[in-house]
Amino acid sequence: MTTHSIKHIRADAQSSPYDPRLSGMTGGRDSERVALLALMDERPKGMTWASLASEVVIRGSAIDIWNDFHPPLLDGMDTEIDRLGAARSTLEAWRDQDFDLVTVLDPEYPVALRDIHQLPPMLFVKGKLVPDEIGVSVVGSRAASERGLTIAAEVARGLVDRGIAVLSGLAAGIDTAAHTATIAAGGRPIGVIGTGINQIYPAANRELHARVSATGALVSQFLPDAPPQKHNFPIRNATMSGLGLASVVIEAGEHSGARLQARLSVEHGRPVIMTDLVVAATAWARDLVGRPGVYVAANVAEVLHLVEDLVATDASVPALTDPAVALDRD
Repeated sequence: MTTHSIKHIRADAQSSPYDPRLSGMTGGRDSERVALLALMDERPKGMTWASLASEVVIRGSAIDIWNDFHPPLLDGMDTEIDRLGAARSTLEAWRDQDFDLVTVLDPEYPVALRDIHQLPPMLFVKGKLVPDEIGVSVVGSRAASERGLTIAAEVARGLVDRGIAVLSGLAAGIDTAAHTATIAAGGRPIGVIGTGINQIYPAANRELHARVSATGALVSQFLPDAPPQKHNFPIRNATMSGLGLASVVIEAGEHSGARLQARLSVEHGRPVIMTDLVVAATAWARDLVGRPGVYVAANVAEVLHLVEDLVATDASVPALTDPAVALDRD
C-alpha cells in the first residue's frame, strides 16, 4: 500500500457509518488504525507509544504522521509497504476476537486518560468502557492482611453505593477483594491489567477476569497476547491512575506497585487517599504525607467522606448518582 492509497481510502470513507466494534470497522477508521499500529510497530525516531499517542491527539490523525515520516519516492511507492500490510493483517485478525479496540482518535477513549502524558495509543477492552465514567482506584498489596482485605471490600461497597466504578489491577490480595466486593454489590468493576487482553494473570483469577468483563470492563493497553512482564506493571499503574478520579491505597509494602501508583497519581494531579495502615508501615507513604492532594484516612468512613468531597469539588464530574446513600457524617 502506498502513502497515496492510505490518503485515498481515508478520503473515500469520510461518510462511512461509525461502528465502534472491530467487527464493524469502516474504511476511514480502519485506515487510521492501520497507520497508528504501523507507527507503534516502527516507533520512528525512537518515539515511545505514549509520545506517539500525544502527537496523534495533537495532529488529529495517525495517517498524517505516518505520511510525514514516510514521504513517497519519485515513483510514488512507499518504502514501508510491508509494515502497513502487516498492520492491516493484524487488525483483520483482531476483528473476529472477543474484544473491542479503542484508540486515542476515538470518542470512546476515556476522557480522564487524555490528561496524562503516559496516555496509551490503544486500549483493548472486554465489556463496556464508558469514556466519562467516574472511577476510583482501590489498590494495595498482594500479600494483604485480613484487615486490609476487609477494608478493601468495604471501601469498594461504599463506592458502589455512591455510583462510582471501582478500578483495580486484578492481582491477588487487595485487587481481588475490591473487585469481588464490587461485583457482589452490583457495581461496575474496571480491571486494568498488565498483560494482553487475552492473557489471564494470575491464573487463579480466571473466573474473576470473566466476571469483571461481564459486569464492567477489562482493559489492557498491551497487544492482545502480551505475556506478564515486570516492566508492564508500572505502565499499567500509570494508566489506572489516569483513569481514576483518585487512588485509594489500602495496604502496601515498601516496594509495591501501589507505592508507584501513589507517586504517579501525585504526578498526575490526582488525589491519593492512604489508610493509616500504609502510613504506619512504609517510609514512602510517610514521605507523601503533607503533599498537595495526599490524604490519610483512619477508617472506611473517612475514605468514603474524602471521596465524596473530591467528587463534590471536582467541576469536571457530575454530582454523585444518589447523594441520599452517603454516610451520615454526624
